Amino acid sequence: MRAKTSGRPVPDAVVHSLTDHRGEGAPRLGLVADLGCGRGTSSRVLAERLRPMRLIGIDLAPALLADARDRVVGLRDVRAEFVQADFHQLPLGCGSAGAAVAVFCLYHSPQPERALAEIARVLADDGLAVLVTKSLDSYRELDALVAAAGLDPRAEKHESLYTTAHSGNLAELADTSLEVITTEHEEHRFTFDSLAHAAEYLATNPKYHLPPDLYGNPRALAAALHTALPDQPTTTSSVITYVVARHRGGRR
Repeated sequence: MRAKTSGRPVPDAVVHSLTDHRGEGAPRLGLVADLGCGRGTSSRVLAERLRPMRLIGIDLAPALLADARDRVVGLRDVRAEFVQADFHQLPLGCGSAGAAVAVFCLYHSPQPERALAEIARVLADDGLAVLVTKSLDSYRELDALVAAAGLDPRAEKHESLYTTAHSGNLAELADTSLEVITTEHEEHRFTFDSLAHAAEYLATNPKYHLPPDLYGNPRALAAALHTALPDQPTTTSSVITYVVARHRGGRR
């Protein structure tokens, strides 16, 4: 995120989408579900800005959930909890959620339609879902950088990380279970001011087939990049797509 030069903070955009589509004077939300909540960055913003009665963050990784719990310490008037669970089988009752948010998580599923069906199941009749993903060609300039350095000559040929749920198909996927209200695309741009800065991101990107001693080791990766390439800034981009949808048959 230190490299970001344009594009709204995604959690803020999600809150704006929910408040805009719920309208002025909407009652306080009961339950907000944050699927694939990770370290709770979005969860904290959702809790602070929406002030629901209850927020549940759901993720499969215990370490990330521990970070998320720490992130919401001190929140008042919002019952925030974090549950280890699979978003294909949400531990929530039918029609229990006033809002469900899935930020940068659906593309981790080989069958995102299953996760979307679960979102539809747990949404209240007047509930809203905000789904967020990235374009297939996100960060292609970084692919070219890794290939040019000879660290993974096929970096530009590997399948996108976002293949199953991307900017081009997210609305269509959502429409299998939900009623899509709006789809918005926004370009986000990033400038890594040095090879060392880029290495901080590249070292943990699962897309690249890096030598074992470089994966997870930004310092070693930066040294390898310096050996092969001149040290200069790298600018890249990604299209972020927001789909707002509602329960089919929900009140208008």
